[in-house]
Amino acid sequence: MSQDSSADRPKPRERIVDTARDLFHRHGIRNVGVDSIAEAAETNKMTLYRHFTSKDALIVETLNKAAQEAEGMWHGLEVAYPGDPMAQLRAWLGQAAQCIIQDSRGCDMANAAVELTEDDHPARRVIEEFKIMQRNHLATLCKGIGVTQPDLLADALFLLLEGARVSRQSIGAEGPVSQFVRMGEIIIASFKV
Repeated sequence: MSQDSSADRPKPRERIVDTARDLFHRHGIRNVGVDSIAEAAETNKMTLYRHFTSKDALIVETLNKAAQEAEGMWHGLEVAYPGDPMAQLRAWLGQAAQCIIQDSRGCDMANAAVELTEDDHPARRVIEEFKIMQRNHLATLCKGIGVTQPDLLADALFLLLEGARVSRQSIGAEGPVSQFVRMGEIIIASFKV
């Protein structure tokens, strides 16, 4: 008796979100239409619009999913290094470096911010909340390691990450981004009491 492979297949909504997220990441939000998303998700526009009232609503959902995954990364650091903010910060540097080097397209949130310039676009709120959350996680770790000016250190590391992602896109993995961890460690050391 053969197993029904459709039982393992993701539901249409999940396929649409995952497909849209992949296409947006590879080609840009403005370059991908709902027809392309529906076709690649092996569904149709009617099904897409049944789950999402507009392309903008789908964009918001893809960014929310990215934010949830990032939150999972922070939780993973806490689980791996409980009560050790310095180990968590060092692990964050390593994970961030790997992510930057492996993915030439950069941060979905930053890319969306560049493309979606309208102040009232619903995704702008998601992007802003995500970036603030990322910076706040760094600030919490910086406060936990007992450095002088932990908020300034968090800002420096946040900007290092943002700049590294752009540098990776423009110069490549062999450029300054190859020194990301080393630069991060030097920045952290410069704030120690």
